[in-house]
Amino acid sequence: MPVDDSVMIAPTARVHPDAVVGRGTIVGEYCVIESDVVIGAHCRLEPYVFVKRWTTMGDGNEISAGTALGTDPLDKDFTGERSYLRIGNRNRIREHYTISRGTKPESVTSIGDDNYIMTSGHIAHNCTLGSRIVIASCTLVAGHVLIEDNAFISGGTLIHQFSRIGRNVMISGNVRVNRDVPPYFLYGESDIEPHGLNLVGLRRAGFTREEILSLRQAYRLLYQCGLKLEEALRRIEQEIPNPHTLHLVRFIRGCERGIARPRGKAPV
Repeated sequence: MPVDDSVMIAPTARVHPDAVVGRGTIVGEYCVIESDVVIGAHCRLEPYVFVKRWTTMGDGNEISAGTALGTDPLDKDFTGERSYLRIGNRNRIREHYTISRGTKPESVTSIGDDNYIMTSGHIAHNCTLGSRIVIASCTLVAGHVLIEDNAFISGGTLIHQFSRIGRNVMISGNVRVNRDVPPYFLYGESDIEPHGLNLVGLRRAGFTREEILSLRQAYRLLYQCGLKLEEALRRIEQEIPNPHTLHLVRFIRGCERGIARPRGKAPV
């Protein structure tokens, strides 16, 4: 096992000889690291962390006690083929969390950089998460979900398989996400509905007043003018084109499950 002198491995931890552990990393008591695992530099694994094979982790990650990474997918048809979990840099994954590797052979579950994932939840097989995402406690993310950068997902949220969640959204707690969630907006209710712009998130992300005004107009065209969906998207493209509104249009055009809409307004 390539181990730098700066690595600290607790005496009760079990690290497979074929695992790679980067310099400055701390492996706590009773951790288990299997073969075919790569852990980057300056990571910290608290006690009882389990890192299963074919997991790769970048630098500066903090993994709290009782977390299991690279678990076999929760898929009754899974038969054990090689697949992967790939985690980027500077992520914080708190206590008692599980993240599965992909289901199909050579497929990937992917987590980006600088995410904060809170306690007691699950990210299923073949999910793709961007960077700077917050996922609060007790949220369950089903398989093949896409979450773009800077999303904030509150506690107790249930995200249906194959759903797509756009960048810079905020989803309130205990919401059922069963349709795609266009970027930049605020969502709530038990069955997900839009409730205006995610103004706090947009301002924290450095959006200008003009960018926010254009997104407010896009929201109005999309949800408040009684337009057919394609007509609303065309008007957004023609009347308020900028990188953010055009990303909104591309995201919606890529939806296959329909988008979250106000109650009583079915997707069209």
